[in-house]
Amino acid sequence: MTSAVYSDNALACLRGIGKTFPGARAPALRDIDLDIDPGDFLCLLGPSGCGKSTLLRLLAGLTPPDAGALRWGGDGQRPEIGFVFQDATLMPWASVADNVYLPFQLKDVPRPQVAGAIDEALALVGLRDAADAYPRQLSGGMRMRVSIARALVTRPRLLLMDEPFAALDEITRNRLNQDLAALWRQLGCTVVFVTHSVIESVQLASRIVVMAARPGRIVGELRGLADRRQTTLPGLTAAAAAQSQRVSALLDQAMGVAA
Repeated sequence: MTSAVYSDNALACLRGIGKTFPGARAPALRDIDLDIDPGDFLCLLGPSGCGKSTLLRLLAGLTPPDAGALRWGGDGQRPEIGFVFQDATLMPWASVADNVYLPFQLKDVPRPQVAGAIDEALALVGLRDAADAYPRQLSGGMRMRVSIARALVTRPRLLLMDEPFAALDEITRNRLNQDLAALWRQLGCTVVFVTHSVIESVQLASRIVVMAARPGRIVGELRGLADRRQTTLPGLTAAAAAQSQRVSALLDQAMGVAA
């Protein structure tokens, strides 16, 4: 049964959310109760098929729930949202700056009016000098930086990220995690980040929500080590190792929970 209790302080409240796709053997999501607070860096962690990406798409308004309710805080209107997909999804025929302009272009905002915002977004991800380059000229990490700049160019209150660094090598992934944490501290936006990595969740997140599959559901929540007062990601300290063990234990439990 969907709870009627909502948090007045949350950016988003999900109550009793369910989603089943046609032909599926089990719901993609069932009975999801979750508050997303302003300024959170919330990691969704769980096995494939547990509904992490579906939950992101629901928050983005790309797919509707079949059950339950999603209520936005403040005036009740969906906030400005940025979405970073698993693939950089850049237009190969367009320059870096043109790719970043896309969210404004879709709203028919004249290019000269937002030239400063495009330049600022590229500066945030360290690509101001690559504005005239094309995706084929960039490394995988640089292409993902362009995707992040495109998501940030409208200065969203909520940034949704669906395993954006999963396909990158470990060195590039670590560098981008550092940069993402710095952007979170600098911009003050709320981030919901999907990952399969326990270490990534512990280092990046202020909150870690663990999900189980078939049906997709939340089985527990732990604190991550991220803090806006930090200047860098938490290192592989004893505290990080201990919290990783706790998260791993909860994830093992999630993978063994009977449907």
